[in-house]
Amino acid sequence: MARTVTSTIRVLDALTPVLRDDPRVHVVFGYDPTSAFSDGVHDLLRAHGARVMPWDQLTRVPCDLIVTATENADLSGTDAPVLVLPHGVGFHKLVPDARGPHDRVSGLVPEGLLERAWLTISHPDQAEQLAALHPGTVGRTLLVGDPCYDELLSSRELRARYREALGVAERQRLVMVSSTWRGQSLLGRRPDLPARLLAELPLDEYRVALVTHPNVASAHGSWQLRAGQASAREAGLLLIPPTAGWQATLVAADVLIGDHGSVTFYGAALGKPVILAAFGDESMPGTPMTELGRVAPRLGGPDSPGGPGLYEQIERAIAEHDPERFAKIGAAAFAEPGRALARLRADLYALLRLPEPAAPPPPVRAFDDPVPERQEVRSAVVVTAVDGDTVTVRRFPASVGGARGEAGDREEADGVYRHLCCQDREPDRRLVESASVLTRPEPAATPAAALRWARETLGRYPGSVMAAAVTTGGDCLAALRDGRIAEASATGPVRDPGLLAAVVYGWLRAGRPLEGIATLRVGEREEDVALRARPAGPPHA
Repeated sequence: MARTVTSTIRVLDALTPVLRDDPRVHVVFGYDPTSAFSDGVHDLLRAHGARVMPWDQLTRVPCDLIVTATENADLSGTDAPVLVLPHGVGFHKLVPDARGPHDRVSGLVPEGLLERAWLTISHPDQAEQLAALHPGTVGRTLLVGDPCYDELLSSRELRARYREALGVAERQRLVMVSSTWRGQSLLGRRPDLPARLLAELPLDEYRVALVTHPNVASAHGSWQLRAGQASAREAGLLLIPPTAGWQATLVAADVLIGDHGSVTFYGAALGKPVILAAFGDESMPGTPMTELGRVAPRLGGPDSPGGPGLYEQIERAIAEHDPERFAKIGAAAFAEPGRALARLRADLYALLRLPEPAAPPPPVRAFDDPVPERQEVRSAVVVTAVDGDTVTVRRFPASVGGARGEAGDREEADGVYRHLCCQDREPDRRLVESASVLTRPEPAATPAAALRWARETLGRYPGSVMAAAVTTGGDCLAALRDGRIAEASATGPVRDPGLLAAVVYGWLRAGRPLEGIATLRVGEREEDVALRARPAGPPHA
């Protein structure tokens, strides 16, 4: 039964391993388009090569078992038993009821279906919770566990690989932002949070990834989601597809900023530092999710004057995090981790009235590498602090950092300078025309080619004071407006012309001669950079 993207993903994730290597079972997906969140379901099934039939046609075909992860569906056209899988963590959320004007508990099937439906649960306490909500659920639950949580646990050893796939460098922190759907969600309450994070977190020290509930794209369209986060995406936001990749991203994350959605709970259960940026009253009282909302720290916002900024809050959450903080909450939702697929297979074959395959239960597999949607950051506000021979560089994406108001040279304090640096291919030409430093992202073949490009660039953009390019050998050549030429060579792996140009810029602003060794400090990383002057050319007008 495929009705929404969220529920269809859960069915696919469960059936793929459980029914592997068994030709006795034929699977057909009945597509019910009546949900407001059905957009994308058909494409998802086709991408998996599934056999799809219209739901009203499928009800005329004999079947032995209906498997679904959506309880809000009309199954009156068939009398087959129904196995209901959860599409989140337990029964913790109130959602709109398509059958009436009120909300309902997510995961609880209508009364008329209880006599032939079996509800899978991940913890014995959920059976008691359901019994309190409806006595008809007594004896209709199957303790399975949570296959997704088991796979998250199995994937932890691939954390370094996932971080590499996401482009997270060594010593960078990955902030994962997770939003469920509806108005009380993180994006419903604070749609500008991804952009604000990117504006306040140095881009060489942090990466930010956004994961949204599939209903967000189904209801509004993926174009709308991208348009709403356009500046954040230009600032380097990693946009994770809603149908795959969030699990690996969660394993890779250093901290999770979330709400009352299931992804936030999974993060807490994995022992991640969790900060709540929103937490709606849709959460069911007395559930582990409600307990998470009680004990997890809250993210302060711009309406809290004088409070710590986002950078300070994130650093504090990581530094003060106790991995055991949420251990009891996770244990109250997931019973006997590691056995979910084996139990699910046993229950499914029992309902099919078929003996289980002779092969061992399906293994708990790790998730595939995440494939984020991302854009290169092509312009940045650069802050250089010169203290002795050390140049500390912090860069912030210009698309979200108010760079237009910061154009030109500026001294913020003694030894602290700010400038706008852009690649020459920055699509926002207003930024390019306002930049103090322009860089070429591609290495030049020779020093002569690098200098030729730098001089031509200074000629095209009279507002700039420096143009810098690296060669294939790794040296950075910077041409200055007054005709001087500086060469910067890092002793380590730094080949970013923006970073090397920032050392030259800070050195010159501090009144230092273009000779000697400077120590470049970026976050916790330090690297020596040799500076020397080359024969000057004519000044640029």
